[in-house]
Amino acid sequence: MNIIFVAKKHGKSRSVAFNWPSVLALFAILCSVVIAAGWIGFRLATAQPSVSESGLDSTVVAAWQERLESQQREIDRITDEMRYQVDALTLRLGQLQSRVLRLDALGQRFVDEGLVSSNEFSFDRPPAVGGPETTQELEGYSAPELSSMINQLSDQITSRERQLRLLDTLMTRRAHEKERFVAGRPITWGWLSSRYGYRSDPFTGRRAWHNGVDLAGREGSDIIAVAAGVVTFAGDKHGYGMLVEIDHGEGLVTRYAHCKAVKVEAGEVVERGQVVALLGTTGRSTGPHVHFEVIQDGKSQNPEKYIERASR
Repeated sequence: MNIIFVAKKHGKSRSVAFNWPSVLALFAILCSVVIAAGWIGFRLATAQPSVSESGLDSTVVAAWQERLESQQREIDRITDEMRYQVDALTLRLGQLQSRVLRLDALGQRFVDEGLVSSNEFSFDRPPAVGGPETTQELEGYSAPELSSMINQLSDQITSRERQLRLLDTLMTRRAHEKERFVAGRPITWGWLSSRYGYRSDPFTGRRAWHNGVDLAGREGSDIIAVAAGVVTFAGDKHGYGMLVEIDHGEGLVTRYAHCKAVKVEAGEVVERGQVVALLGTTGRSTGPHVHFEVIQDGKSQNPEKYIERASR
């Protein structure tokens, strides 16, 4: 077997003769080189990373681990903040509920006292509301929106509380003034036996001034307070016999004289219609009756105009 080599430069050619054993040997060498190259490439592809490569992978893993931990800390912080906001909103909601309960109790008191109609207001049931179903997609409230709504509700409740307290004060004052309003007769049964003003004295027959009115009745019957007030005197007084004196405030005083027995004590607070004494004939008296006086700012008044108030 001859292989001819041609030179580029001079165009000369040379031939080399190979026999079959040489060719087979050369082919074996080439196959060995190819197999060896493939084996080396396989080993390099499956070999463990070098120390430098391993160090690079550890740095990347550490960086990712640190990032994950940072994100977890941020999640924990947001979770704690949301829990704090929910707890704060829950606390405020509980406070508003307690304030609403007090307002309901005050409103129910107005209903019980007849100040408002129970047909119009019912404080033991939620208010009636309604409306057609919406076709829009329903959305929940965010925490800031919910907090703003609670603040507005709190302001409204505060305003209502002031208004209802003022109304309660006015109603209480009106009721108190009504109780203190002197009107009516100091006995439940009897008749007018002597008027206010000048009259003939029942003992001397002479013309004399009478500071009150006399109301005759059955001995031992009830004498009642014509208005609420504080007892300033309860006992025996010259000329009056057993006397009860009640101060109703603003300079107004009533007296109940000639009592058989006194049922109250000085300093005691009495209500309108309360029994303060029993009708009798003690002191300067000719028979069972009550001498009834009304005094305003130290000056006697005609009790008949106060008695007539009850019929208006």
